[in-house]
Amino acid sequence: MSTREQRRDDAAIDTPGGFLVHALELKHDAAEHYAQLADSMEVHHNPRAATLFRVLAAASDALARSIAAHAKGMTLPRIAPWEMRWNGRGGPESDDCAGNEVTYRMTAAQAIGLALHNEQRAQQFFAAVALHAGNARVRRLAAEMRDKEAEHVAMLEQMLAKQQAEPGHIVADDLDPPHMPA
Repeated sequence: MSTREQRRDDAAIDTPGGFLVHALELKHDAAEHYAQLADSMEVHHNPRAATLFRVLAAASDALARSIAAHAKGMTLPRIAPWEMRWNGRGGPESDDCAGNEVTYRMTAAQAIGLALHNEQRAQQFFAAVALHAGNARVRRLAAEMRDKEAEHVAMLEQMLAKQQAEPGHIVADDLDPPHMPA
């Protein structure tokens, strides 16, 4: 999608209700996505990555509750999934499984890197809405969400720096790897 198309899509989120629907969907989707990744890491005996993904799921749930508080008393519009205004198949924080980034043997540093990428995409989404929306309340709400995502980005950058400073954590060899066709 070109920058011009992206601007048009971002500007299309021009009502507080429409913005809140997008923000709620983004955070609910992220929480569910991170919970699923945590479950998968637990099944594959990768507790460090599982714990990180649980923390991220909880943070997304908390932010969704904050967004819901803004929507209290409002009747939010229904928006079909294909009418959501973001790039990719899923929301900005959950469209990472298309590539090879997610693996059951990922280290905590790799998990943090994946989450950092997702949080940066969410921050960029909210920043674009804050910049291009014609409605002042939408711009304020989007700027608030952009700033909260910036806090998540900063937290993950600190976590990544700490992980990189510690001796490398290597996931143990898989003694029963999946049988994948060559």
